Amino acid sequence: MNNQQFELSIGWLYPTLMSTYGDRGNVIVIERRTQWRGYGVKVVPLDQNSTADDIKSVDIIVGGGAQDRQQEIVMRDLQGAKADAMREKLDNGTPGVFTCGSPQLLGHYYEPGAGQRIEGLGILDLVSVHPGENTRRCIGNLVIEVTAAKLAQDLKEMLDGATPYLVGFENHGGRTKLGKVEALGKVVYGLGNNGEDGTEGAFYQNAIATYSHGPLLPKNPVVADWLIQTALRNKYDVPVSLTPLDDTLAMQGRSAMLKRLDVDVSKVQMAKV
Repeated sequence: MNNQQFELSIGWLYPTLMSTYGDRGNVIVIERRTQWRGYGVKVVPLDQNSTADDIKSVDIIVGGGAQDRQQEIVMRDLQGAKADAMREKLDNGTPGVFTCGSPQLLGHYYEPGAGQRIEGLGILDLVSVHPGENTRRCIGNLVIEVTAAKLAQDLKEMLDGATPYLVGFENHGGRTKLGKVEALGKVVYGLGNNGEDGTEGAFYQNAIATYSHGPLLPKNPVVADWLIQTALRNKYDVPVSLTPLDDTLAMQGRSAMLKRLDVDVSKVQMAKV
């Protein structure tokens, strides 16, 4: 496959409203890792000036975190044809990564610590509730074992059969409870969705929802490669095997954090370099 003949579009959800916690790093990682392999790539802002057709045109969707006020603005805009387009994309398997506020928007609703309930798109069977302004936030380093069946299997193949673990950082006041949607993984270190049931995030079709910032993809480049590979396969319907990149520095960072958190690194497979 001649890589120069192929191009991916990354849809970045509301860049000015939903980039509170540095989640633009996820966009940058996908863009760079696509470029380094010789594929064409462009970043498409999906904001108040975008149309439903703009949403339909992208191959990967990335959403970040936001404060309650910004989430309200986004949800007032993401209605009607635009909401239908987003639902259609995720239902049909468009890959994406959604952190913190974005999964709350994709769920049924989010109840802030103060103010009115914010209705979501209902794509993910989950609800999020902030227990109150005096409740302690869920903040700290986070390590999870990926348990979502399809994603876990795909990542295991990319990791030569090892169990995939993700390293990140969570900072959220809301507590999320899952319905029938599959959890992204189980908590090894940290609090996860609600600090009670041991779950973290959600996985639907090819959409990853998580409270893990970090940003997530710089700390877990194998997930970025999974997004790229999945998007190329979906768009062009051809076999795709990505050229390995040198991720030595990222892997050293992962190892240092896992050692600091006293997580058994012998059980945590590093990505291939």
